[in-house]
Amino acid sequence: MKESYKITLLPHDQMETILPLVMELNNETIAYSLLQKRLADMLDMGGYECIGAYEGEELVGIFGVWVLNKLYAGKHVEPDNVFIKKEYRSKGVGQLMIDFLFQYAKEIGCEGTEVNCYVTNEKGRKFWERQGYEPLAVHFFKKFE
Repeated sequence: MKESYKITLLPHDQMETILPLVMELNNETIAYSLLQKRLADMLDMGGYECIGAYEGEELVGIFGVWVLNKLYAGKHVEPDNVFIKKEYRSKGVGQLMIDFLFQYAKEIGCEGTEVNCYVTNEKGRKFWERQGYEPLAVHFFKKFE
């Protein structure tokens, strides 16, 4: 693993830099302008942060983070929109980002963390399981037409 990766929380005024990676994560199925609006709305709601992984000046990975408080879980973090550029995968970038997340969560008083992962994402599921996550529930979603 390269030692040149820098892992940091992105300042809110630099959040739009994640959108090209979010576009790639979603196979460019969501318009950039819609992602801009959604991101602005998320930031306005509060509780959303993003961890960035850089090699030099290049953003090579993103790790969205919701800071939440729920009755069943207490204060916790939920990774969201996790994406690492293809050429940087399996090089330890994800591990550096998750280590940063766990440390950050502890520093802000979180009791734990939860994550959603697509059932078709076998590599992702294995990654989360290696990090100590265990299946707890099934995530459902209903889209309004």
